[in-house]
Amino acid sequence: MLFLVLRPHRSDYPDPIAFTAGTQLRVGETHEGPEGWDNWHFCQTDTHAGGWVPGQIIVRDGDGLGTALEDYTAQELDVLPGDILQGNRMLNGWVWCLRAADERSGWVPCSVLRQARMD
Repeated sequence: MLFLVLRPHRSDYPDPIAFTAGTQLRVGETHEGPEGWDNWHFCQTDTHAGGWVPGQIIVRDGDGLGTALEDYTAQELDVLPGDILQGNRMLNGWVWCLRAADERSGWVPCSVLRQARMD
């Protein structure tokens, strides 16, 4: 699915959490806010101080622990108005996108995107 960027987005997280399937996670707070970003959980690993992870990829093991169901990175993509992005996964108000112009990829909030028409 193609998207047109309407407003700029710049990541506030220069060191995003990343892990592979099967990684043990310490699952903390759940994001709450007006943005519509439900089901994001702040998680830590043995090698990273923490980052936001979609609940869909966590199996809860109890006592604040979980296991990753798949490989994941919280890498966000900095975008500017007019950028054209290829989105391939939408989760909890964010889309995983590829910008073909420079082959960079990362998460972008849906609120700065509009689905592009294919004329």
